[in-house]
Amino acid sequence: MKTLSLTLLIFFLLTFKGFSQELTWQSRFFSFFDNVEFGGSSVKVPQTMAGVRFSPELGLMWDSVHSVRAGISLIHEFGSPRFSDYLYPSAWYEYNREPIRFAMGAFPRTLVLEKYPRMFFSDSVTYYRPNINGMFFQWGAGRKYMNVWLDWTGRQSESVRETFMAGLSGRYSAGVFYLNHFSYMLHFASFRNPLVEEALHDNILLLTSAGVDLKGRTIFERLDGSAGWVLALERARADNTGWIAMHGLEVDICAEYRFAGIMNSFYAGRGMMYFYNDHENELYWGDPLYRAKVSNRTDFYVRFFRKQDIRLELTWSLFLLERRIYNEQMLRLWIDIGGRQKIQRRGL
Repeated sequence: MKTLSLTLLIFFLLTFKGFSQELTWQSRFFSFFDNVEFGGSSVKVPQTMAGVRFSPELGLMWDSVHSVRAGISLIHEFGSPRFSDYLYPSAWYEYNREPIRFAMGAFPRTLVLEKYPRMFFSDSVTYYRPNINGMFFQWGAGRKYMNVWLDWTGRQSESVRETFMAGLSGRYSAGVFYLNHFSYMLHFASFRNPLVEEALHDNILLLTSAGVDLKGRTIFERLDGSAGWVLALERARADNTGWIAMHGLEVDICAEYRFAGIMNSFYAGRGMMYFYNDHENELYWGDPLYRAKVSNRTDFYVRFFRKQDIRLELTWSLFLLERRIYNEQMLRLWIDIGGRQKIQRRGL
């Protein structure tokens, strides 16, 4: 076994010597202040989420398509006496050569799932769960693509539930028209050797929509609208509930001009998240807003910096649901800096 391991190591080094190699580094800084004012609501709680996340990483790239990276994400909440309230390690391999993109390991969620709407992943997931632990495969990019992914979110133990989710999304564009599809299945099991037996849950959520993208055809930098059908399927196996189906209509409109924009999302249908009162956001990762049968969210936002390496965005959101008006204020800052350096090798 030792001889075989040594042989494989020597073969790897001899092969790796001929690769074109680059040392890469990246530092991502993200700070957020999100004040959600939902006092009196039966579907969403009022809260303020504020903090800073720092994510440095180092990597090695070869042949311009392969890369291995490793780093950490440190999250500090405003007002906390601790240096770091959450720490997430990351280490992953990526193959990126159009039309194929593949990643496996623990890698940033924004690398692959940034386009998913809040129906699937709320803002708090973006703030506090920055990594995917699993794999991602995509064919295509830009206007035409399809991807599948797996995120293992809980390794079963006496204190941690076994949970994972798998998803599929894609886009097909023809001229100004496009079709979008987002979906995932969430598996939610119990703890190891639980004191009280609980039902295993399966949640499936799908959104398929058709839209018109008028970017570059008007004075607006972005102008598009879409309408789609939502289908949520849920069951609790041991409780013999069978599949519980919830349908709805989602309509989204967005317009941007220079540094300002407005986005409106309207939902009408059956209230989703059937078992929310039992497991809340452990079982559901989407915005609880969709528990209401009818809701409307309007975001007014201003971007003070729009450079490639820095963004500062202020958003004021109005919510119409439960015959009341709620609002939310968000200030978010993204700073991404990085670089590459070729590695000079002089033999083994």
